[in-house]
Amino acid sequence: MSKSSSKSDSISRPVSAALGMAGGLIAGMIFKRTWKLVAGQEDTPDAGDLDRGWAEVMIAATLQGAIAGAVKAALNHGYLVHRQSEPDDGEDD
Repeated sequence: MSKSSSKSDSISRPVSAALGMAGGLIAGMIFKRTWKLVAGQEDTPDAGDLDRGWAEVMIAATLQGAIAGAVKAALNHGYLVHRQSEPDDGEDD
């Protein structure tokens, strides 16, 4: 594997941090809207919500994790596909 291809296969720390923050915000918004649609409730449960049952808290946590993972994968994959499609500038680092 050449240096240029390994460069396009990884994400730099600043880009990774930016994608992580953006992904967290996007995933949070999607989760809140999804929970409202599925459960019919404005308020999303969390682990510290003692008024909610185990099942509701665990379902919410599972849904939230699945959404966060999907958003992260979509953003990272999209970034890598974009990087791969950029023309090579011919520099070797």
